[in-house]
Amino acid sequence: MTARIIDGNAIAAQVRHEVATGVTALLAAGVDRPGLAVVLVGDDPASHVYVANKVRQTEAVGMRSFRHDLPAAVSERDLLDLIARLNADDAVHGILVQFPLPAHIDTRRVVAAIDPDKDVDGFNPLNVGRVASGIMDVLTPCTPLGVMRLIRSVHDDIAGLGALVVGASNVVGRPMARLLLEAQCTVSIAHVRTTDLAARCRQADILVVATGVPGLIRGADIKPGATVIDVGITRTEQPSGKSRLVGDVRFEEAVEVAGAITPVPGGVGPMTIACLLANTLSAARAAAAMAMERRVHEDVPDATLPGRARADVSGGRSSTTTISI
Repeated sequence: MTARIIDGNAIAAQVRHEVATGVTALLAAGVDRPGLAVVLVGDDPASHVYVANKVRQTEAVGMRSFRHDLPAAVSERDLLDLIARLNADDAVHGILVQFPLPAHIDTRRVVAAIDPDKDVDGFNPLNVGRVASGIMDVLTPCTPLGVMRLIRSVHDDIAGLGALVVGASNVVGRPMARLLLEAQCTVSIAHVRTTDLAARCRQADILVVATGVPGLIRGADIKPGATVIDVGITRTEQPSGKSRLVGDVRFEEAVEVAGAITPVPGGVGPMTIACLLANTLSAARAAAAMAMERRVHEDVPDATLPGRARADVSGGRSSTTTISI
């Protein structure tokens, strides 16, 4: 058996197209252009590449991009003050702080300072708690959203399938398990210290691996025909002296056993930014709906949204589902 390769680049391009269509619809309804603010602290080369890519893709789908570059020595107070200003700025619908941050800044305080309604990374404790409680109508971490889209590109219906998530982080593993549970999968969570991890993997119809341990899962650990989503990505040095990106799954072995599998790179990675844009669109729709509702309750004539906009923005957070995430 040779597995179907799940093309994350192609699926991410489709998501971006759907987001661009959504932005056009908002503008046609008289709603302000969605805006995404990205905050970068320091001079980490990889972070600069990531941020430049996010800015480029944001503008490509018709959104406004607000980039804030701060020196590595910026104080935590100054960073929090900037976030407060972005929280209050109606032109900004999504806020993303690029990680990692310098050691003198408390990442948890920064994440908690972002308005949950603008937390397009889905990391704010309030959003994390809502997802953990089964409230799906919130901004959810981008990588799990992207993984669900990849899984649904293989399966029309995943209800009843057995799913194993290897990795229990708040960023990927835990919200991933919750999304799978909401889709009516039978879900288990494991991690690198799980006893007899290989045996547990061999029972899974859907296997999502997000540990950051290169090559942790071998071909013999996979149930024949399973769908394998490899979230891990690590740059490793090769005997030739060159480096390459590898995942948590040994692709060359797994592709001979799995029914479908994501490559590294080109699998989950492109979906994360695409879903960041989807979250920003969702946040913009929700903000427009709330503004309209306030005007209705205040009995003030709606000078911003024409009547046809009501149907376009009233979906709020649930607009995420309209692009099949």
